[in-house]
Amino acid sequence: MPIHNRFRTLLIVAFDVALACLSVPISLALRLGTEGVLDRFDHTLLATALFGAIAVVTVTASRHQRVSWRWVSVDDAILLCRTALFTNLLFLAALFITTRLGGFPRSFVGINLLVLSMLFVGSRLVFRLWHERQPGFARKRAGGVQINVLLAGATDEAESFIRKMSRKDAAPYHVLGIVTTQKERPLGSRIRGVKIVGDIENFAGLLARYRTQGVPVAHLILADPAFKGEPLRELLDLTEEADIRLSRVPELSQLQAASADRISIEPVNVEDLLSRPQARLDREAMAALLAGKRVLITGAGGSIGSELVRQIAAFGPSRLSLVEASEFNLYEIDREIGDSFPAIERQPLLVNVRDRGHVFKIFEREKPDIVFHAAALKHVPLLEPQSAQAVLTNVMGTRNVADAAIAQHVQKMVMVSTDKAAQPVSVMGASKRIAETYCQACDIRERRRGGTRFVTVRFGNVLGSAGSVVPLFQKQLERGGPLTVTDPRMTRYFMTIREAVELVLQATALKDEAIEEAGAIIVLDMGAPVKIVDMARQMIRLAGLQPGKDIEIVYTGLRPGERLYETLFQNEEELVHSSHDAILVARPRVADEAFVERMLESLVEAAALPDDVKVQQLMERMLPDFAARAATQAAAEAEAAEEPSA
Repeated sequence: MPIHNRFRTLLIVAFDVALACLSVPISLALRLGTEGVLDRFDHTLLATALFGAIAVVTVTASRHQRVSWRWVSVDDAILLCRTALFTNLLFLAALFITTRLGGFPRSFVGINLLVLSMLFVGSRLVFRLWHERQPGFARKRAGGVQINVLLAGATDEAESFIRKMSRKDAAPYHVLGIVTTQKERPLGSRIRGVKIVGDIENFAGLLARYRTQGVPVAHLILADPAFKGEPLRELLDLTEEADIRLSRVPELSQLQAASADRISIEPVNVEDLLSRPQARLDREAMAALLAGKRVLITGAGGSIGSELVRQIAAFGPSRLSLVEASEFNLYEIDREIGDSFPAIERQPLLVNVRDRGHVFKIFEREKPDIVFHAAALKHVPLLEPQSAQAVLTNVMGTRNVADAAIAQHVQKMVMVSTDKAAQPVSVMGASKRIAETYCQACDIRERRRGGTRFVTVRFGNVLGSAGSVVPLFQKQLERGGPLTVTDPRMTRYFMTIREAVELVLQATALKDEAIEEAGAIIVLDMGAPVKIVDMARQMIRLAGLQPGKDIEIVYTGLRPGERLYETLFQNEEELVHSSHDAILVARPRVADEAFVERMLESLVEAAALPDDVKVQQLMERMLPDFAARAATQAAAEAEAAEEPSA
């Protein structure tokens, strides 16, 4: 043991033994009074010496040096009280052996147990209160500028933040008060001495009151992890009007681990602004679908694919087959699942879904029960002049996976699609619509045979996915702007990756009659579309900056393959509600299977050359909506030219 640790141990033992000795005259005085102690002073000294000697043994055996004075807890208090109990019991036994308890009050033991416990615990509690600067124990702070903040949310995060700020003289933030977000506690109650001054509904009035008192509030810090969506958007508007920055405390685990001067207040995520209430999920049905099954996921390292892997792993499949064309992405998701779910058997497979022979070999070897097909090329402007590449991955790759699933008698294949497949005007959207058509044709044929069932799930943009608008805006903000927006009226459907994958799994597990009908396409309810320019402005404000003042927004115009507004359904698709509020079913017009097979053969042959012009011509023959895209684009551009910009 190092010398300084030995010295610390001796110091703590000496201190606690001194407290034990002090407890003897105090306890006797409580029992006999001061005069009684003075009359029996010799007996008191002997009892104190004997009690102190016993305390040396019990304190050393209990290892009081392991009790942190700075972080003394309930468990520590129990240990200290136990030491007091053992000390008194040994003292009682010693008295019985030496004096048969003659001339000594037997009630001493009960009284001393309380007194010594209070001295042991109280001394440490006073130190902790002093260290944490609780009311009545505060030390004068060193000079320095602190930022006046309000906390939103009477939560564990708020308590931890206040505690951290109270422990450092040079803490950067001074908490003026707490604003409740869900009226968790009554007005006027306190958390670590900080008063709850109101609720979030009266936030504007609170700010006015502080300004009247000459106390400027510079920052509102969210301490409620559940405060998201519409209420958060309204609060952002309020803070912008009041010229106050809005941020969020870190996660509780990070907050507890950091020191006060190292706590990094984080900007509010745009995902929190667009968040919707948690969808109702039938986890039992999802578990019945996945637990103990062999599951294969293509595109396993991508944004959607990797989240599919994480959520599927949580249901306990017997084996995970991770199919991915990117070596790095495959390595990352395989390592993550190995760390998080070490008991699950898994196989990382470096496979390009374009390679039909390789795909069939993998399916033959892995023998999956369920397949989730998320591998795809998805960047709209990038694929527009490279239609052959879009077809080779999105169409031929899907056909390879579907055919392999049928050959190995897979129970169910789920194809992840996109809203750009509805009324497609881009090469990417057209390639995904053709892939949908092939899966529909397979489902109709296999349903008659009792073979593999195919489920196509269509949804819009997911926040934070690779190549999406949010990461782009974040990089542009880091560079100091400007933020580039296609058109002030452009809207998109958005959903978090977690929510999208949850609903994909939920849709796969549903047993609705409409979903069981052959060829049906499942469409996730994406909520109301969001203006891209509004999202850009919100992200600028969340960074503590002003749109148009600190960061400019530049309009670039529609790029090839883009449109102002997305739709989730084809014009001819019949919309049917499922038993789940967030899941809809589209009954589409399905092309003749023989026609689909012939056109796919021609399409894949042209893509293999590659002949981009012929590929687009064949796409137009297969999809009348895609053939009319020139007129659709022209109408959109004319509309954009006529309407004033926001």
